[in-house]
Amino acid sequence: MLQKPKGTRDLLPTESYRWQDAEKKVKEVLESYNFKEIRVPVFEYTELFQRGVGETTDVVQKEMYTFDDKGGRSITLRPEGTAGVVRAYLENGMGSMPSPVKLWYNMGMYRYENVQKGRLREFHQIGAELIGSSSYLADVDVILMANQIFKALNIPDIKLNINSIGCPKCRSEYQKKLREFIGKNLDSYCDTCKTRFEKNPMRILDCKEKRCKEFNVGAPMMIDYLCDECSEHFEKVKETLTALNVDFEIDSGIVRGLDYYTKTVFEFIDGNSGLTVLGGGRYDGLVQEFGGQPTPAVGFATGVERLMEMYNANNPELEETKPDLYILSLGDNESKKAFEISEALRSQKYIVEKDIFARSFKAQMKYADKIGAKNLLVIGEEELKTNTAKIKNMISGEEKEVSLDVESIKNVL
Repeated sequence: MLQKPKGTRDLLPTESYRWQDAEKKVKEVLESYNFKEIRVPVFEYTELFQRGVGETTDVVQKEMYTFDDKGGRSITLRPEGTAGVVRAYLENGMGSMPSPVKLWYNMGMYRYENVQKGRLREFHQIGAELIGSSSYLADVDVILMANQIFKALNIPDIKLNINSIGCPKCRSEYQKKLREFIGKNLDSYCDTCKTRFEKNPMRILDCKEKRCKEFNVGAPMMIDYLCDECSEHFEKVKETLTALNVDFEIDSGIVRGLDYYTKTVFEFIDGNSGLTVLGGGRYDGLVQEFGGQPTPAVGFATGVERLMEMYNANNPELEETKPDLYILSLGDNESKKAFEISEALRSQKYIVEKDIFARSFKAQMKYADKIGAKNLLVIGEEELKTNTAKIKNMISGEEKEVSLDVESIKNVL
């Protein structure tokens, strides 16, 4: 029997209705902040991610699905959303739109990761990108929007951690100090960290290897080396969040796993598992890196699979949608009438099921019960002749007589 590839999963109807409910609520939050949906290709030229995400990141070095197409061009399945969105922003001249440009997406992503609980090779992210504002107010707005997502999904026990990783100006001095600290034990770090030492030593702080983590204890903190501009920006972010009664902690260990981040970075942590559920920050240099004019931006992304684990745990009462009506029909003419009524009700957003097997009365009754139909309408020879029938409420057992017209049936449903 054929099977799905390792690291992928099937989302069955028994789960998909929960995803739809959660995605609808998240969409409503994003659109309440006037963010508009964008959809970008599932694959891009590999250079986009090498330049955007960063050649020293785990994503580019270890996790991308990269291949040559039939024309010999290097292609990569998107491992994250921001790079593709910024490419689309530039290629489609969105810089001429009223600023800031606010975009959101819900897309599948692909990374060759070690498969474990909460980590798949095909996964989904919901993300938001605010492009055009350098103000700390944009950082706050995006953080508030992320916070609202957890409230809309009824997910408690969420902790916000924030940090600043500065700009290229102040990061230069910090990296000197960091190399001095790491250099003392560089021979004991993993091979990946050794390759990052000269190019981007901050990536070493993001290493997941146990021994590297141990050597990183006591490393200099970027927050202590911020230039005046970055320091003022971060102070205003903190002051505004405090004024708005948004609880947060400073976590100097947050550097995020992608090279494009600058200044404010943040993570929302599950208070129970300690895992990051949503992360983001400012990336003021990415548009310019892709050939555009210097353009500030800030955004975030959340892994939908992990988000759904928390949503399911905190919303157990959510039930799958059941048919409003099952129409039991016996005979050809009766089936035609059932089709007529079904189509009319469906056009008015009712969920209607009817027999398409020419099954017996008993078999149809059994099926209506199995699918949890809320009401049952029986159309037989007598009902067709008199143009009246009875609708039975499958929960209470109550029956009401109706005419075989849509309005009369709607009044009972």
